[in-house]
Amino acid sequence: MQYRTLGRTGIKVSPYALGAMMFGPAGNPDHDDSIRIIHRALDAGINLVDTADMYSAGESEEIVGKALKGRRDDVVLATKARYPLHYDPSGATPPRPNTSGASRRWLVRALDGSLRRLGTDYVDLFQIHRPDPDTDIEETLSVLTDLVRAGKVRAIGTSSLPASDIVRSHWVAERRGLHRFRTEQPPYSILNRGIEREVLPVVQEYGMGALVWSPLAGGLLTGRYRRNQENATHRSRFGFRHLSDEHRLDTVEQLLSLAQDAGMPLTHLAMAFAIAHPGVTSAIIGPRTMEHLDDLLAGADVALGDDILDRIDAIVAPGTDVGRLDMAYDPPAIERARLRRRPADERAAA
Repeated sequence: MQYRTLGRTGIKVSPYALGAMMFGPAGNPDHDDSIRIIHRALDAGINLVDTADMYSAGESEEIVGKALKGRRDDVVLATKARYPLHYDPSGATPPRPNTSGASRRWLVRALDGSLRRLGTDYVDLFQIHRPDPDTDIEETLSVLTDLVRAGKVRAIGTSSLPASDIVRSHWVAERRGLHRFRTEQPPYSILNRGIEREVLPVVQEYGMGALVWSPLAGGLLTGRYRRNQENATHRSRFGFRHLSDEHRLDTVEQLLSLAQDAGMPLTHLAMAFAIAHPGVTSAIIGPRTMEHLDDLLAGADVALGDDILDRIDAIVAPGTDVGRLDMAYDPPAIERARLRRRPADERAAA
């Protein structure tokens, strides 16, 4: 592994990061097998492990904690908080008040829970899992600053924060003398290149590290999802719409042809693309099995030439997305129609 500096933190990390979302009931419920996968990744030179408190309701952190016993000092450990521990994305079971968000009240409690499950007294990177429009950014930066000063956190970061909010957070940090976000974790793949337009340039401008998630486009760039085929895979049972988006599937066919011409699996093409951008520090892989991990590790040394990158640009234009990931963040103004429309009586009066 050729290690890279995480923004301007001075922390050295591998270009592949091990994502732990698949460890636990949501992916691989076998703790021993998950630990073996983590150890295999560490032995291969991956030194950044990324998890979150909501992954399998904390069980992912417990597995990571077990795996890192005796190896903690060699690992850059990252976790995230924002959602309730028992998160229901359907909204059918709303969380209790004050058990989510980016407030001081919740983040202090969430981090203490993560440290307990991880079996450590600090994390190298503590990230806000998604933006919290209900909490002032100064409130969030204030508590994160206190957690850094208390020695529980080494650096702080965000995930899926829009470029304008990244800029605003740095202004607030500078004006108030608070610690600033050192990393951003956005989605990025050949199929989802939207962050090239604003997010990555802003991240570079402010000296932040970028830890991109879903470099395999939520599973589409594994080559296991094809047009007019039944896809009985682990991910397909979650009903993700991006796995059956015809435009995305058509694009995958073009990329499969390109990968064949280049003499490599599509997974290797996709991962090499994700870490080729100068604004990207690491791409997060999320293997569920040892087979998945070994396939990705086999392509860790692949570097794409300009000819291949030019052909990718011709298939998916820079700065554009082909469809969208179901897991992608939408700001409130997009999610809630009432924020885009004047009240009915005002519209009628006009």
